[in-house]
Amino acid sequence: MRSVSYVQRVALEFSGSLFPHAICLGDVDNDTLNELVVGDTSGKLSVYKNDDSRPWLTCSCQGMNLVVAVSAEGWFHLCDLTPAKSLDGSGHHETLGGEEQRPVFKQHIPANTKVMLISDIDGDGRCELVVGYTDRVVRAFRWEDLGEGAEHPMGQLVSLKKWMLEGQVDSLSVTPGPLGVPELMVSQPGCAYAILLCTWNKDPGATPTSEGPMEGTREPLAARDVVLHQTSGRIHNKNVSTHLIGNIKRGHSPDSSASGLFALCTLDGTLKLMEEADRLLWSVQVDHQLFALEKLDVTGNGHEEVVACAWDGQTYIIDHNRTVVRFQVDENIRAFCAGLYACKDSRNSPCLVYVTFNQKIYVYWEVQLERMESTNLLKVLEAQPEFRELLGELGVDPDELPAARALLHQTLYHPNQPPQCSRGPPGPHLAGPASWQNKEPSEPPRRPHPTAVWHLEDRECTLLGKDGGTLGCWGL
Repeated sequence: MRSVSYVQRVALEFSGSLFPHAICLGDVDNDTLNELVVGDTSGKLSVYKNDDSRPWLTCSCQGMNLVVAVSAEGWFHLCDLTPAKSLDGSGHHETLGGEEQRPVFKQHIPANTKVMLISDIDGDGRCELVVGYTDRVVRAFRWEDLGEGAEHPMGQLVSLKKWMLEGQVDSLSVTPGPLGVPELMVSQPGCAYAILLCTWNKDPGATPTSEGPMEGTREPLAARDVVLHQTSGRIHNKNVSTHLIGNIKRGHSPDSSASGLFALCTLDGTLKLMEEADRLLWSVQVDHQLFALEKLDVTGNGHEEVVACAWDGQTYIIDHNRTVVRFQVDENIRAFCAGLYACKDSRNSPCLVYVTFNQKIYVYWEVQLERMESTNLLKVLEAQPEFRELLGELGVDPDELPAARALLHQTLYHPNQPPQCSRGPPGPHLAGPASWQNKEPSEPPRRPHPTAVWHLEDRECTLLGKDGGTLGCWGL
């Protein structure tokens, strides 16, 4: 397991008590660039844009573009962002006196919301609202329009289904099933999960209602509509908190019907990557308490890595082949998320977002790695076709690794002659075989052999081929 260090970071100001699940990344104003939305326990929403430390927009359940906010009392707020807002000199939205905006829609649903998900869970192409509650209940709602032509949406939420779970609900996610149909998943304690069946399309007698199921009755089919899966036969703590994330991308797969990948993590440090219901791809045990799980493509190859964060700031990034990279934040963390955020240059880039206990939000942007696995210079050069040709010209067998390694060591650390212009100002210096270094200055070098170019200021070294092309570059 190797460690990495990300230094491109911005600090955002945040005051208030943050609810751990009230943080997300997304485009709230339809400019194709993602913003960071944070909600505190008092109902205030803060929207951060670019690298500005101050919130771009701060309001109470108002002002965003179709942002859904559900309070602990069960009030569902649908908010719409309109561009006709007053901006101050720094580009922040200001609220005009006597003109405080309110949500465009408000409806009461069952209280004690814990987690929430907006996604297509039944494969009809329309997004539903899924809410997990503190009493181990999950409900699904659908928005139904009541009219057209109004400036704001007109409609209501109708209840689709209610599921009863055995354990506490910590995460909701959707992942493609074996036939490519979405499957609604919910985490269960003890590194377990359950698949919630969406049966309203199959049961013509079940009509959605705005009132939902009767609170005093228990649905007879609820038990059959919850399929529980245990990922391990030996569970050290069956009550340990569990989180999951689904629909992990694995590149541009030609098989569109392939099952999706999903990951689970527990508070006692267990990480698992699963495919389909019971196929375990890998399992990793760490010595940190993992409380948040995300997915992020840090290599740019279309394969999303699993990102898990611990309370002490230790972050683990794991690819599909179980290669682990870790990153440490030197503060305790109360909330974490990962995704794309437009921090610089008006473009989205992979980022890690940490909310600390010191009223600060740290955004690490351009979180990218060339590769996940560890490597060395010789392996990188072996991937270059010209490298074998150059070894042959020097009389070195390309398949004889000790000889190739010795040649690289001599070229890098013991060149035949000291670097030119060693007494001049700092800059790039050349070191290579004397066959071309001792030629007249008027004759340009032909570089018949590999040449090391040293940059003393940047503490870097570049290996050039005979045609001047770069074979490798590394820091010193």
